[in-house]
Amino acid sequence: MSKHVVYSGIDVIDQYDHLFQGKNLGLITNPTGVNKKLRSTIDILNERYNLKALFSPEHGVRGDVQAGGTVDNYTDAKTSLPVYSLYGKIRKFTAEMIKEIDLIVLDIQDIGARYYTYIYTMANAMEACAEFNVPIVILDRVNPLGGKIMDGNILDTKNRSFVGNYSIPVRHGLTMGELAQLFNKEFSINCNLNVVPVQGWNRNMTFDDTDLLWVSPSPNIPSFETVVLYIGTCLLEGTNMSEGRGTTKPFELLGAPWVDASELCDAMNNYGYQGVLFRPAYFTPTFSKHQGQLCGGVQIHITESKNVKAFEIGVRLIYTLMDLYKEHFAFLPPYKEGGTPFFDRLAGTDIIRLQSKDFDSMMNQFDKELQNFSKLREQYLLYE
Repeated sequence: MSKHVVYSGIDVIDQYDHLFQGKNLGLITNPTGVNKKLRSTIDILNERYNLKALFSPEHGVRGDVQAGGTVDNYTDAKTSLPVYSLYGKIRKFTAEMIKEIDLIVLDIQDIGARYYTYIYTMANAMEACAEFNVPIVILDRVNPLGGKIMDGNILDTKNRSFVGNYSIPVRHGLTMGELAQLFNKEFSINCNLNVVPVQGWNRNMTFDDTDLLWVSPSPNIPSFETVVLYIGTCLLEGTNMSEGRGTTKPFELLGAPWVDASELCDAMNNYGYQGVLFRPAYFTPTFSKHQGQLCGGVQIHITESKNVKAFEIGVRLIYTLMDLYKEHFAFLPPYKEGGTPFFDRLAGTDIIRLQSKDFDSMMNQFDKELQNFSKLREQYLLYE
Protein backbone atom coordinates (compact mmCIF):
# COMPACT_ATOMS: atom_id res chain seq x y z
CA MET A 1 0.00 0.00 0.00
CA SER A 2 1.44 3.36 -1.01
CA LYS A 3 1.98 5.97 1.65
CA HIS A 4 0.65 9.52 1.48
CA VAL A 5 3.38 12.17 1.22
CA VAL A 6 3.02 14.49 4.21
CA TYR A 7 5.05 17.55 5.19
CA SER A 8 5.19 18.73 8.80
CA GLY A 9 5.27 22.41 9.69
CA ILE A 10 9.07 22.51 9.90
CA ASP A 11 9.27 21.23 6.31
CA VAL A 12 7.38 24.23 4.92
CA ILE A 13 8.78 27.12 6.98
CA ASP A 14 10.17 28.74 3.82
CA GLN A 15 6.57 29.69 3.04
CA TYR A 16 6.27 31.36 6.46
CA ASP A 17 9.69 33.01 6.62
CA HIS A 18 8.10 36.37 7.49
CA LEU A 19 7.08 35.01 10.90
CA PHE A 20 10.70 34.32 11.93
CA GLN A 21 12.96 36.81 10.16
CA GLY A 22 14.60 39.45 12.33
CA LYS A 23 13.37 37.98 15.60
CA ASN A 24 15.11 36.40 18.57
CA LEU A 25 13.59 32.93 18.85
CA GLY A 26 12.94 30.59 21.75
CA LEU A 27 12.18 26.97 20.79
CA ILE A 28 10.17 24.38 22.72
CA THR A 29 11.05 21.00 21.27
CA ASN A 30 12.29 17.45 21.83
CA PRO A 31 13.69 14.64 19.63
CA THR A 32 10.49 14.54 17.55
CA GLY A 33 11.23 18.03 16.30
CA VAL A 34 12.81 16.97 13.00
CA ASN A 35 12.15 17.60 9.33
CA LYS A 36 11.43 14.96 6.70
CA LYS A 37 15.10 14.04 6.49
CA LEU A 38 15.30 13.74 10.30
CA ARG A 39 17.30 16.94 10.69
CA SER A 40 16.64 18.62 14.01
CA THR A 41 14.44 21.70 14.16
CA ILE A 42 17.01 23.06 16.61
CA ASP A 43 19.71 22.95 13.94
CA ILE A 44 17.44 24.29 11.20
CA LEU A 45 16.29 27.32 13.19
CA ASN A 46 19.77 27.91 14.62
CA GLU A 47 21.21 28.00 11.09
CA ARG A 48 18.52 30.18 9.50
CA TYR A 49 17.46 32.54 12.27
CA ASN A 50 18.57 33.97 15.59
CA LEU A 51 17.79 31.13 18.00
CA LYS A 52 18.50 32.30 21.54
CA ALA A 53 17.16 29.60 23.88
CA LEU A 54 15.67 26.11 24.08
CA PHE A 55 12.83 25.06 26.36
CA SER A 56 12.34 21.48 27.50
CA PRO A 57 9.09 19.58 28.08
CA GLU A 58 8.87 16.30 30.03
CA HIS A 59 11.66 13.84 29.04
CA GLY A 60 14.04 16.62 27.99
CA VAL A 61 15.06 18.30 24.74
CA ARG A 62 17.09 15.24 23.77
CA GLY A 63 14.57 12.75 25.21
CA ASP A 64 16.92 11.32 27.82
CA VAL A 65 14.69 11.61 30.92
CA GLN A 66 12.21 8.92 31.99
CA ALA A 67 8.55 9.65 32.74
CA GLY A 68 8.19 11.98 35.72
CA GLY A 69 11.96 12.44 35.97
CA THR A 70 13.41 15.81 36.86
CA VAL A 71 14.35 18.01 33.92
CA ASP A 72 16.91 20.64 34.96
CA ASN A 73 18.17 23.82 33.31
CA TYR A 74 21.46 23.26 31.50
CA THR A 75 23.47 24.22 28.40
CA ASP A 76 22.90 22.20 25.23
CA ALA A 77 26.20 20.52 24.33
CA LYS A 78 25.74 20.81 20.56
CA THR A 79 24.56 24.41 20.21
CA SER A 80 25.78 25.96 23.50
CA LEU A 81 22.29 27.41 23.87
CA PRO A 82 20.69 27.62 27.32
CA VAL A 83 18.00 24.99 27.94
CA TYR A 84 15.26 25.96 30.38
CA SER A 85 13.06 23.29 31.90
CA LEU A 86 9.28 23.59 31.61
CA TYR A 87 8.81 20.32 33.49
CA GLY A 88 9.62 20.56 37.18
CA LYS A 89 8.97 23.22 39.80
CA ILE A 90 8.67 25.80 37.01
CA ARG A 91 6.25 24.90 34.21
CA LYS A 92 5.85 28.35 32.66
CA PHE A 93 8.29 30.85 31.25
CA THR A 94 9.53 33.42 33.72
CA ALA A 95 10.28 36.98 32.69
CA GLU A 96 14.00 36.21 33.05
CA MET A 97 13.80 33.21 30.66
CA ILE A 98 12.31 35.20 27.82
CA LYS A 99 13.69 38.67 28.38
CA GLU A 100 15.60 38.48 25.05
CA ILE A 101 12.94 36.49 23.16
CA ASP A 102 10.70 38.06 20.50
CA LEU A 103 8.97 34.87 19.39
CA ILE A 104 8.33 31.43 20.88
CA VAL A 105 8.26 28.47 18.46
CA LEU A 106 6.92 25.03 19.38
CA ASP A 107 7.68 21.85 17.43
CA ILE A 108 6.73 18.61 19.20
CA GLN A 109 5.01 15.46 17.96
CA ASP A 110 1.92 14.89 20.09
CA ILE A 111 0.16 11.51 20.24
CA GLY A 112 -3.44 12.67 20.48
CA ALA A 113 -4.14 11.71 24.11
CA ARG A 114 -5.49 13.96 26.87
CA TYR A 115 -3.05 12.40 29.34
CA TYR A 116 0.03 13.44 27.36
CA THR A 117 1.79 16.35 29.05
CA TYR A 118 3.13 18.07 25.94
CA ILE A 119 -0.22 19.71 25.21
CA TYR A 120 -0.19 21.34 28.66
CA THR A 121 3.39 22.51 28.21
CA MET A 122 2.05 24.17 25.05
CA ALA A 123 -0.91 25.67 26.91
CA ASN A 124 1.31 26.97 29.71
CA ALA A 125 3.62 28.52 27.11
CA MET A 126 0.65 30.19 25.47
CA GLU A 127 -0.47 31.63 28.81
CA ALA A 128 3.01 32.99 29.50
CA CYS A 129 3.21 34.42 25.97
CA ALA A 130 -0.07 36.25 26.59
CA GLU A 131 1.23 37.55 29.92
CA PHE A 132 4.53 38.81 28.51
CA ASN A 133 3.10 39.89 25.13
CA VAL A 134 5.29 37.50 23.12
CA PRO A 135 3.78 35.78 20.06
CA ILE A 136 3.94 32.01 19.61
CA VAL A 137 4.12 29.89 16.44
CA ILE A 138 3.11 26.22 16.43
CA LEU A 139 4.91 24.14 13.79
CA ASP A 140 2.10 21.67 13.34
CA ARG A 141 2.35 17.89 13.04
CA VAL A 142 -0.18 15.18 12.29
CA ASN A 143 -2.30 13.55 14.96
CA PRO A 144 -1.00 9.94 14.78
CA LEU A 145 -4.48 8.61 15.57
CA GLY A 146 -6.11 10.61 12.81
CA GLY A 147 -8.56 13.44 13.08
CA LYS A 148 -11.94 11.75 12.77
CA ILE A 149 -12.41 9.38 15.70
CA MET A 150 -12.77 10.58 19.28
CA ASP A 151 -12.82 8.30 22.30
CA GLY A 152 -13.25 8.43 26.05
CA ASN A 153 -14.92 10.96 28.31
CA ILE A 154 -14.68 14.70 28.85
CA LEU A 155 -12.56 15.66 31.86
CA ASP A 156 -14.42 16.91 34.93
CA THR A 157 -12.52 20.06 35.98
CA LYS A 158 -12.40 18.96 39.64
CA ASN A 159 -9.80 16.42 38.45
CA ARG A 160 -7.57 18.92 36.65
CA SER A 161 -3.83 18.23 36.68
CA PHE A 162 -0.82 18.15 34.36
CA VAL A 163 -2.15 14.90 32.86
CA GLY A 164 -5.52 16.50 32.14
CA ASN A 165 -5.99 20.24 32.47
CA TYR A 166 -8.90 21.01 30.16
CA SER A 167 -12.33 19.59 29.41
CA ILE A 168 -11.40 17.62 26.30
CA PRO A 169 -11.79 13.91 25.42
CA VAL A 170 -9.10 11.31 26.06
CA ARG A 171 -8.75 10.86 22.29
CA HIS A 172 -9.52 14.31 20.93
CA GLY A 173 -8.68 13.90 17.23
CA LEU A 174 -6.93 17.29 16.96
CA THR A 175 -3.43 18.34 15.99
CA MET A 176 -1.32 20.53 18.27
CA GLY A 177 -2.15 23.53 16.09
CA GLU A 178 -5.87 22.84 16.28
CA LEU A 179 -5.71 22.28 20.03
CA ALA A 180 -3.79 25.54 20.41
CA GLN A 181 -6.55 27.43 18.61
CA LEU A 182 -9.22 25.76 20.76
CA PHE A 183 -7.32 26.41 24.01
CA ASN A 184 -6.67 30.00 23.01
CA LYS A 185 -10.33 30.89 22.56
CA GLU A 186 -12.37 28.41 24.61
CA PHE A 187 -10.19 28.73 27.70
CA SER A 188 -9.52 32.47 27.28
CA ILE A 189 -5.74 32.35 26.92
CA ASN A 190 -5.85 35.02 24.19
CA CYS A 191 -2.22 34.95 23.10
CA ASN A 192 -0.87 36.07 19.72
CA LEU A 193 -0.95 32.68 17.97
CA ASN A 194 0.08 31.49 14.51
CA VAL A 195 0.06 27.91 13.18
CA VAL A 196 2.27 26.64 10.37
CA PRO A 197 0.06 23.83 9.04
CA VAL A 198 0.90 20.33 7.88
CA GLN A 199 0.62 19.74 4.13
CA GLY A 200 -0.69 16.56 2.51
CA TRP A 201 -2.59 15.23 5.55
CA ASN A 202 -6.32 14.75 5.96
CA ARG A 203 -8.38 13.69 8.95
CA ASN A 204 -8.85 10.13 7.75
CA MET A 205 -5.11 9.41 7.87
CA THR A 206 -3.43 7.76 10.82
CA PHE A 207 0.33 7.83 11.14
CA ASP A 208 0.81 4.54 9.33
CA ASP A 209 -0.99 5.96 6.29
CA THR A 210 1.73 8.60 5.86
CA ASP A 211 5.35 8.44 4.69
CA LEU A 212 6.53 10.07 7.92
CA LEU A 213 9.17 8.29 10.00
CA TRP A 214 8.33 7.44 13.60
CA VAL A 215 10.48 9.12 16.26
CA SER A 216 9.52 8.07 19.78
CA PRO A 217 7.91 11.12 21.42
CA SER A 218 8.78 9.75 24.88
CA PRO A 219 10.76 6.75 26.18
CA ASN A 220 7.70 4.53 26.64
CA ILE A 221 5.97 5.28 23.32
CA PRO A 222 8.20 3.24 20.99
CA SER A 223 5.72 2.70 18.16
CA PHE A 224 2.47 3.79 16.54
CA GLU A 225 0.81 0.63 17.92
CA THR A 226 1.69 1.80 21.44
CA VAL A 227 -0.16 5.06 20.79
CA VAL A 228 -3.33 3.23 19.72
CA LEU A 229 -3.48 1.25 22.98
CA TYR A 230 -2.19 4.05 25.25
CA ILE A 231 -5.59 5.75 25.01
CA GLY A 232 -6.95 2.94 27.20
CA THR A 233 -4.06 1.19 28.90
CA CYS A 234 -2.55 4.38 30.31
CA LEU A 235 -5.33 4.15 32.92
CA LEU A 236 -3.35 1.32 34.55
CA GLU A 237 -0.77 3.90 35.64
CA GLY A 238 -3.24 4.81 38.38
CA THR A 239 -3.35 1.22 39.71
CA ASN A 240 -1.00 -1.38 41.17
CA MET A 241 -0.91 -3.21 37.81
CA SER A 242 2.19 -2.89 35.65
CA GLU A 243 1.43 -1.00 32.45
CA GLY A 244 4.53 -2.55 30.91
CA ARG A 245 7.11 0.08 31.81
CA GLY A 246 10.45 -1.64 32.10
CA THR A 247 9.64 -3.95 29.17
CA THR A 248 10.04 -3.62 25.41
CA LYS A 249 6.25 -3.36 25.01
CA PRO A 250 4.99 -0.64 27.37
CA PHE A 251 1.20 -0.18 27.34
CA GLU A 252 0.91 -3.42 25.35
CA LEU A 253 2.15 -5.80 28.07
CA LEU A 254 0.03 -5.53 31.23
CA GLY A 255 0.17 -7.58 34.40
CA ALA A 256 1.10 -8.18 38.03
CA PRO A 257 2.61 -11.01 40.10
CA TRP A 258 -0.86 -12.08 41.27
CA VAL A 259 -2.54 -12.25 37.83
CA ASP A 260 -3.41 -15.60 36.22
CA ALA A 261 -2.41 -14.90 32.62
CA SER A 262 -4.73 -17.44 30.98
CA GLU A 263 -7.69 -16.44 33.13
CA LEU A 264 -7.34 -12.74 32.33
CA CYS A 265 -6.71 -13.43 28.65
CA ASP A 266 -9.82 -15.59 28.29
CA ALA A 267 -11.96 -13.03 30.09
CA MET A 268 -10.83 -10.18 27.82
CA ASN A 269 -11.07 -12.16 24.58
CA ASN A 270 -14.62 -13.20 25.50
CA TYR A 271 -15.76 -9.58 25.15
CA GLY A 272 -15.01 -9.83 21.42
CA TYR A 273 -13.52 -6.38 20.91
CA GLN A 274 -12.76 -5.54 17.29
CA GLY A 275 -9.21 -4.82 16.17
CA VAL A 276 -7.41 -6.57 19.05
CA LEU A 277 -6.56 -10.03 20.39
CA PHE A 278 -5.30 -10.81 23.88
CA ARG A 279 -2.51 -13.33 24.51
CA PRO A 280 -1.40 -14.76 27.88
CA ALA A 281 1.97 -13.24 28.71
CA TYR A 282 4.66 -13.30 31.39
CA PHE A 283 7.25 -10.59 31.89
CA THR A 284 9.65 -9.18 34.47
CA PRO A 285 9.90 -5.37 34.48
CA THR A 286 13.43 -4.01 34.70
CA PHE A 287 12.15 -0.83 36.39
CA SER A 288 8.94 0.80 37.61
CA LYS A 289 6.13 -1.28 39.20
CA HIS A 290 7.00 -4.87 40.19
CA GLN A 291 10.62 -4.36 39.18
CA GLY A 292 12.42 -7.71 39.10
CA GLN A 293 9.24 -9.71 39.75
CA LEU A 294 7.66 -12.17 37.34
CA CYS A 295 4.25 -10.83 36.28
CA GLY A 296 1.39 -12.72 34.72
CA GLY A 297 -0.87 -10.81 32.40
CA VAL A 298 -1.68 -10.20 28.77
CA GLN A 299 -0.18 -8.71 25.67
CA ILE A 300 -2.67 -6.85 23.51
CA HIS A 301 -2.05 -7.46 19.81
CA ILE A 302 -3.57 -5.07 17.27
CA THR A 303 -5.16 -6.75 14.25
CA GLU A 304 -6.77 -3.60 12.78
CA SER A 305 -5.72 -0.30 14.32
CA LYS A 306 -8.61 1.74 12.95
CA ASN A 307 -11.21 -0.37 14.77
CA VAL A 308 -9.75 -0.29 18.27
CA LYS A 309 -11.96 1.19 21.01
CA ALA A 310 -8.99 1.59 23.29
CA PHE A 311 -10.57 3.63 26.08
CA GLU A 312 -13.49 1.22 26.44
CA ILE A 313 -11.04 -1.70 26.43
CA GLY A 314 -8.99 0.01 29.15
CA VAL A 315 -12.03 0.55 31.36
CA ARG A 316 -13.28 -2.98 30.72
CA LEU A 317 -9.86 -4.29 31.72
CA ILE A 318 -10.00 -2.31 34.97
CA TYR A 319 -13.44 -3.70 35.80
CA THR A 320 -12.35 -7.25 34.95
CA LEU A 321 -9.34 -6.95 37.26
CA MET A 322 -11.54 -5.57 40.03
CA ASP A 323 -13.81 -8.60 39.64
CA LEU A 324 -11.19 -11.34 39.28
CA TYR A 325 -8.62 -10.10 41.79
CA LYS A 326 -10.53 -8.32 44.54
CA GLU A 327 -7.93 -9.19 47.17
CA HIS A 328 -4.98 -7.85 45.18
CA PHE A 329 -6.02 -5.19 42.66
CA ALA A 330 -5.94 -1.62 43.99
CA PHE A 331 -5.97 1.99 42.87
CA LEU A 332 -2.89 3.92 43.92
CA PRO A 333 -3.41 6.34 46.83
CA PRO A 334 -3.25 10.11 46.24
CA TYR A 335 0.20 11.68 46.29
CA LYS A 336 -0.92 13.80 49.26
CA GLU A 337 -3.30 12.80 52.02
CA GLY A 338 -6.79 13.97 51.14
CA GLY A 339 -5.78 14.60 47.52
CA THR A 340 -7.31 13.33 44.31
CA PRO A 341 -6.31 9.74 43.39
CA PHE A 342 -4.00 9.69 40.39
CA PHE A 343 -6.40 7.35 38.62
CA ASP A 344 -9.12 10.01 38.75
CA ARG A 345 -6.72 12.58 37.34
CA LEU A 346 -6.03 10.29 34.40
CA ALA A 347 -9.64 9.22 33.92
CA GLY A 348 -10.90 12.76 34.43
CA THR A 349 -13.70 11.37 36.61
CA ASP A 350 -14.27 9.30 39.75
CA ILE A 351 -17.15 7.35 38.16
CA ILE A 352 -14.89 4.56 36.89
CA ARG A 353 -13.00 4.03 40.15
CA LEU A 354 -16.14 4.13 42.29
CA GLN A 355 -18.19 2.08 39.80
CA SER A 356 -21.02 4.51 40.48
CA LYS A 357 -22.67 3.59 37.16
CA ASP A 358 -22.98 0.27 35.38
CA PHE A 359 -20.59 -0.19 32.46
CA ASP A 360 -23.08 0.34 29.61
CA SER A 361 -24.68 3.43 31.20
CA MET A 362 -21.24 4.92 31.78
CA MET A 363 -20.17 4.37 28.17
CA ASN A 364 -23.44 5.90 26.92
CA GLN A 365 -22.79 8.96 29.06
CA PHE A 366 -19.27 9.28 27.66
CA ASP A 367 -20.59 8.99 24.09
CA LYS A 368 -22.98 11.90 24.71
CA GLU A 369 -20.10 13.98 26.05
CA LEU A 370 -18.15 13.27 22.85
CA GLN A 371 -21.07 14.40 20.70
CA ASN A 372 -21.15 17.76 22.47
CA PHE A 373 -17.40 18.22 22.12
CA SER A 374 -17.56 17.32 18.43
CA LYS A 375 -19.75 20.37 17.82
CA LEU A 376 -17.41 22.61 19.80
CA ARG A 377 -14.25 21.56 17.98
CA GLU A 378 -15.59 22.05 14.44
CA GLN A 379 -14.67 25.74 14.29
CA TYR A 380 -11.00 24.96 15.08
CA LEU A 381 -10.34 22.32 12.44
CA LEU A 382 -7.52 23.22 10.03
CA TYR A 383 -7.73 20.08 7.88
CA GLU A 384 -10.56 18.35 6.06
